[in-house]
Amino acid sequence: MNKGGTSDRRRSAERRGRWSEWIAALYLMTKGYRIKAMRFRTRGGEVDIIARRGTMVALVEVKARSDLRSAVDSVSHASQQRIRSAGDYWLARQPDFDRLTIRCDIIAVRPWRPPIHLEDAF
Repeated sequence: MNKGGTSDRRRSAERRGRWSEWIAALYLMTKGYRIKAMRFRTRGGEVDIIARRGTMVALVEVKARSDLRSAVDSVSHASQQRIRSAGDYWLARQPDFDRLTIRCDIIAVRPWRPPIHLEDAF
């Protein structure tokens, strides 16, 4: 272990992030979305959740934060570009890509509260 428990904090943050992604995925399923991919990675970026409802594909960034403002503020312009890049890669490989529309969402997972889903956040 590193001084100050750095690796412990990192592992804890990783577990919290994965747990938040599962909460967000379950929340989306209750809203009628089908989860198509979780933690979809490419060389150009990563999308936490790719969900589909009809012809709408949502690229979802999940943020575990204490409040909505800090969740939204934590998605930088560079993060948005990486999410879009990975989403474009996924979309191009779908057999019905020409019928699909794509949207970038944020889901804020806050302690002991329901998730907040911001559709078309960026």
